[in-house]
Amino acid sequence: MRFRTVLAGILGSLLLTQSGLAADLAPRAQPPAAIPAPNPTGWTFQATFYGWLTSLNGKVGVRNLPPAKVNASFGDILENLDGALMGSFLAKNGDWMILADLVWSQLSDSATLKVGNAPTLKFKQDLLIASAIAGYRLPLGNPDLDLSVTAGLRYQRLSVDTTLIPGAFPVISLENDQTKDWLDPIVGLALQYRINERWFVNALADIGGFGVGSQLTSQGFLAVGYKWTESISTAVGYRVLYTDYKDSGNRTGTFRYDTTMHGPFVSVAVHF
Repeated sequence: MRFRTVLAGILGSLLLTQSGLAADLAPRAQPPAAIPAPNPTGWTFQATFYGWLTSLNGKVGVRNLPPAKVNASFGDILENLDGALMGSFLAKNGDWMILADLVWSQLSDSATLKVGNAPTLKFKQDLLIASAIAGYRLPLGNPDLDLSVTAGLRYQRLSVDTTLIPGAFPVISLENDQTKDWLDPIVGLALQYRINERWFVNALADIGGFGVGSQLTSQGFLAVGYKWTESISTAVGYRVLYTDYKDSGNRTGTFRYDTTMHGPFVSVAVHF
């Protein structure tokens, strides 16, 4: 998809005035008025690709079993990672901004259970997190500081596939698939501070859920970046995403997902 950036500028005019002081004096022109600085309007865009080195802590419960504690480091997740895709897209026009963010990952693992005839349990998980927010810049009066109030939605989908293969009869398997998804309203703040022509700081915080989808969800990240050219910038930072979701109104029993994803990230952005 192509995007075009439309720039419109307001050009000032120079007004020359004359005044006659006396009949024997030549008319004298007044100094030209200062040319006002251009006031660009229209859309600008930023596409960002990043890697989030996540760890996962919390509790996950399925069916009527007690919630199990999860304490997976980035190394643990990387060992079982099948694939991941992460990116965001930012559009700005005057005081308005629109931000969309996507995180997708797939993990798989298998283990031999030390019970009965030593069955093998295979596990695969897909996680999708998609967010979209709109924001409006507050009039702080500092040209290097942009602080916007934001509101939007965050969608999360968790799919888990498990296969149990009995040790005595490996040709027979028991499969179970379960998918949960929910949509949360979120509100927050987005900040960008330009330290100088090259260095900048980005930050974002939000909170939501409020029982609409999850009981509570919140996010925060802070990054320091460097603009190499007018079109390319990079950043490093830290991101945290907390979700407390519970669903007890289904035939398979209660589903509980109370976790915190957190870790450093690195990004490359293209501005156009």
